[in-house]
Amino acid sequence: MALGFIKKVFTFGKEKPAERAPDAVEDKASSSELEAEALARGASDDLLADLPLADDPILPEEMDTAGGPSPDLLSGQAEPDASEPTIADAADLDMVPLELLKAEESVEQGYVIENAVSTEALTPTFHENPIQPADVSQGLIVGAAEPSKTRAPIALPKGFATADSVPVEAVAAAPQVKQTWFQRLTAGLFRTSSQLSGQITALFTKRKLDDETLEELEDLLIQADLGVETALRVTDTLASERYGKDVTGEDVTKIMAAEIVKVLKPVAKPLALDLSHKPHVILVVGVNGTGKTTTIGKLAAKLSGSGLKVMLAAGDTFRAAAIEQLKIWADRTGSTFLGTKLGADAAGLAYEAFEKARADKADVLIIDTAGRLQNKAELMAELEKIVRVLGKLDPDAPHTVLQTLDATTGQNALQQVEIFRNVAGVNGLIMTKLDGTARGGILVAIAAKHKLPVYFIGVGEGIDDLEPFEAEDFASAIAGIAR
Repeated sequence: MALGFIKKVFTFGKEKPAERAPDAVEDKASSSELEAEALARGASDDLLADLPLADDPILPEEMDTAGGPSPDLLSGQAEPDASEPTIADAADLDMVPLELLKAEESVEQGYVIENAVSTEALTPTFHENPIQPADVSQGLIVGAAEPSKTRAPIALPKGFATADSVPVEAVAAAPQVKQTWFQRLTAGLFRTSSQLSGQITALFTKRKLDDETLEELEDLLIQADLGVETALRVTDTLASERYGKDVTGEDVTKIMAAEIVKVLKPVAKPLALDLSHKPHVILVVGVNGTGKTTTIGKLAAKLSGSGLKVMLAAGDTFRAAAIEQLKIWADRTGSTFLGTKLGADAAGLAYEAFEKARADKADVLIIDTAGRLQNKAELMAELEKIVRVLGKLDPDAPHTVLQTLDATTGQNALQQVEIFRNVAGVNGLIMTKLDGTARGGILVAIAAKHKLPVYFIGVGEGIDDLEPFEAEDFASAIAGIAR
């Protein structure tokens, strides 16, 4: 009876496979107890050998390990050490080997594990693309990116190159060529000359010189701010020489340039300094924004560069920026500076500056004034007061009254000269901002009407952008004739 019971136990599952529960797992300990009980009842070794083996209680799914056998074991180069736990044992015992913990910690610190089972030193590697959570499984990096230095070179499209492939000597800075004064003046008057010459050329294309053509030419010259007097001079000269004949645009521009020279030549004079008066007082006036302070700095640079002792007085007491700007110019040119507090009386400052310049034996005293519109009577009265105060100290002072004119002003500049001349006794002009304006011809109209000396013209804000006025250069530049 006992033998039959043992036989039923060891054949259980073969006789009735359908009745076996799918999740039933035999325990190793139970099988051992049954075998021991059978031997205790006198079962022979042959009987036990004929008995069928029970199914392995551990399912195949549970036998898969995280890393598989060691590569050394697969190659047969090493035997497993029974004393050290394997990954499979760790899986059964719900333990994580120390190597895997180190690997996971290294991954968090930005390292790449080439072989998680190996205990080789870890190498830090920078990743352009961060490792995503899906790539990490139980502390291992699946398909880890190679270091950036081993990446294949990127093929750039045509016309591109990497920075290290371009020779350094191939990128050389182009040498800077300094323009002459006439080149800078021509560039400044380019818009005026190109507009005027283009219109003249279009007017005289396949046409004979007649009254209608002369009238159209006169309108063009007036629109270019050359003034009525200059326009009449050009048309009269052209009519006397070429009336009834074919005329080209080049012929007209040459005659126009010659007539402009005749108008400008008498006013192109140098600024005369009477150094018998110490100091020689130069008063600078003008409308807001015409470049008075900058012009004073450039004049001081020219005078101090020639060895004269120059003093600059900040008479524009309405703008703190003007006072600071003039002080900078004084420091730059080595001139003496005299200023006062904001809002102080400009006439009082002029008086103090004259006394100090006389005591210091300065050769030239240049006084800045506040910008004012010519139609503001109260402001013009303040300017007149400055002139009276200086006249009390020296009957001839101020010896030179310079008015700065903005070339972009146009016809309004004619009125400015007339009023400032009557109030402050302007006896010389400086034209500024001839650096791209389309209205540079107004200087010709002013010279023809007021016949005041034009001492300097400016084509920019640089210290070298103020030069003596030359009639021939200006006429050629405004007519677009190369010299």
